[in-house]
Amino acid sequence: MNKKDIPDSTIDAIAEHINRRSNQPARVPIITIDGDTSSPHYFEITPFDQIDSSENKYFAIDGSYNSQEFYNGIYVGLYTAGYVCFQKGKQIRLNEFDDPVILGKSYFPENILITNDEHRHAVFDELLELDPVKNLLKFFETAEIDLIWGLGKETRNLVCTSISKLLSFCQEVLEWSLVLEILESNESKPGDFVLRDGTLRSNNIKQRHLVKLGQYAKEKGVYVIGVTKNSPIKLELSSSFKKIDNYLETEKKPSYPFTIKHKQWQKLCCWFEVSDDVLLDAYPEADQKRQVESGAITKPTKYSMFATSNLNGGRGFGLFFVARLDYVEKLQNYDWVVIDINIFDAIPTINDKMNEQAVRKAKRDIQLLAFLFKELTRLTQEHYILGYPYPLVEAHNFVTLRKNFKDEIIKRVKASLYQSQRMDHVDIENMFLDIHERF
Repeated sequence: MNKKDIPDSTIDAIAEHINRRSNQPARVPIITIDGDTSSPHYFEITPFDQIDSSENKYFAIDGSYNSQEFYNGIYVGLYTAGYVCFQKGKQIRLNEFDDPVILGKSYFPENILITNDEHRHAVFDELLELDPVKNLLKFFETAEIDLIWGLGKETRNLVCTSISKLLSFCQEVLEWSLVLEILESNESKPGDFVLRDGTLRSNNIKQRHLVKLGQYAKEKGVYVIGVTKNSPIKLELSSSFKKIDNYLETEKKPSYPFTIKHKQWQKLCCWFEVSDDVLLDAYPEADQKRQVESGAITKPTKYSMFATSNLNGGRGFGLFFVARLDYVEKLQNYDWVVIDINIFDAIPTINDKMNEQAVRKAKRDIQLLAFLFKELTRLTQEHYILGYPYPLVEAHNFVTLRKNFKDEIIKRVKASLYQSQRMDHVDIENMFLDIHERF
């Protein structure tokens, strides 16, 4: 067998797993149950001609990292994070530049050359000196910085063992620091939205610190929301999505009392809270996940800290929902997204003394939740990905380190070397030869 060939048994196992999860019985009823957020709540989309009429600002945060290793031991690694803002459908300037295209704000490190362990630790140390991160650490008010991190005092050594771990850690911490920067900015006001690409949870920052950030957002009246395109939750709910989509288009829509008169604008949206049994299957404990995969047990009995909807014993300050914020014909499941709502917004009575069971029974602010999801439809009807907030698309385009990262770095380093005449041109060219291209 060719070493590049993947065994058919491996492919078949993947296909069987996907088929089983995708075709399991629907786990959500299609009829709305009053007062129950775990049942679907239907509403009509914001009219297309009104989507840009809101005075609120919509901030969007994203980050990226990339690296390239050369045969001579040179390793170039870079992370970044930034944010953009839209108001009335137009992007507003957040920086002090006069560039007509770049309106967002972003941060980059200076230490990007890595050839040894000392350089890796220099990257970690520089992160802590970036202004947004310094402000975040100050906001957490912790005597020992090492106690902030999810891995405790060993965090520095553990994340520095691998370039990818280090860069992803730096990117995420920088992203969280930008949430605080926006909350404290003169640009934000009560009623504005801060969208984060991902969840309101973190494996790198301890929960109690993130909870403080979520509480601060609530006090400021700014809605911090995590939006995720890819999630194991979507696989667990795929059959439910199909059932709801079919109900919406064949039964609900024909009889719905639309206030929108334009037929082509008439779309029904939907949201509901992710139930515990779905979270259990989507995020089981690591050891239970292995037992399920090996066949030792058929169903996990406890989901991971990442999915815990509580202020203690979890990873953040979010409450998981899923939503269909637009409709794309013949692309079922495409336009469903996982939404992590600030738990202080969703459950007004939440406090750190409530256990998991009490949180489950606590009353949700359904009126506010309905408002938040309705507002999000303003952002999902145009641009590139229907059903997904366009400010996050723009933030992604703004900060993503593209596939040509390697070529760009090489060209700029070469240019700098030639300009300063530090090396002979042959040595410069040989420095960046890609040996793999010659195999």
